[in-house]
Amino acid sequence: MIEFLNLASTNKNYNKELIDACAKVISSGNYIAANELRTFEKNFSNYCGTKFCIGVGNGLDALRLVLRAWKELGKLQNGDEVIVPANTYIATILAITENNLVPKLVEPDEFTFNISLAGITKAISKKTKVILPVHLYGQLAEMDQIIKIARENNLLVLEDAAQAHGASWENKKAGSWGDAAAFSFYPTKNLGALGDAGAITTDDPVLVEILLALRNYGSMKKNEYQYQGMNSRLDEIQAAMLSVKLKYLDNEITLRRKLANNYFQNIKNIKISMPKVLNEEMHSWHLFVIRCIDRNDLKKFLEQMGIETLIHYPKAAFEQIAYFGSNFGYFPVTQKIENEILSLPLNTSLTKEEVQKIIATINAF
Repeated sequence: MIEFLNLASTNKNYNKELIDACAKVISSGNYIAANELRTFEKNFSNYCGTKFCIGVGNGLDALRLVLRAWKELGKLQNGDEVIVPANTYIATILAITENNLVPKLVEPDEFTFNISLAGITKAISKKTKVILPVHLYGQLAEMDQIIKIARENNLLVLEDAAQAHGASWENKKAGSWGDAAAFSFYPTKNLGALGDAGAITTDDPVLVEILLALRNYGSMKKNEYQYQGMNSRLDEIQAAMLSVKLKYLDNEITLRRKLANNYFQNIKNIKISMPKVLNEEMHSWHLFVIRCIDRNDLKKFLEQMGIETLIHYPKAAFEQIAYFGSNFGYFPVTQKIENEILSLPLNTSLTKEEVQKIIATINAF
């Protein structure tokens, strides 16, 4: 079986460095909010091109902490609207509703899968305060235009960059476009920890001050609590793991782009629709997502031939039981896409022979 992703194999190249980094943390006796965290935060902010990085527990916390901090700063209040793509993972929506804000869902572009610019403009109302673009599957949303729309309407921009580490446009990386950005380092990501982990990037020192308190129970000073915060701190071991893997991220993305180009050049089945890429540097290829009207038959065929595939995502947040009765609206483009999309294996542990088999099998369908 050609696995969709084998994390043990993916991390094998870094095993010694990861073990050494872990051993260093164990020997230090410092496991929370110490040198490894500060080192990674500095390295990742430098990588993204931002002034600040705040390590947190996971990507969902990164999103909800930014929104919460903006509420504490008086920039948002209960009932304000946040424009967000309808086809995003549920975590993006959860961060909004957990802050008593209202998700204003917008259809994606059918071919890039990212939020529609026309949809954003149409969705803006007097209650709109935030645009939350998602760089889905690793492709940077059209941030230059989104920032322009936001500035014209006095709106905040929070990037969901959970899948787009290293994607860029005009030498500006994901995480450096908005007023703030949220990253996930879930193990399957291009820059993946060996457990849950996340981060926030921003250039706003006032926001950083609030975030540092909120991630630490609401405390700016030991035993004093200015806010009703939470416990969401990127721990020392995960920070150390991420510092090791960050050194290899650009190489990882280069290899993923080569694999994606191989798929583009050699998948010839007319039943298959390939993803649209606006610019090579804009896509870091967290996932390679094709479309097929006969998706379920294709998936079954590939499985029978020993090829594992996944669907990202089979059911949108507005269709989930968790949001039953929320009346978000009708989103035919999102529903059409979710019935056709299929994610192919795309990782640096794939052999040349495995890639050839994937391509040949798809062409034979």
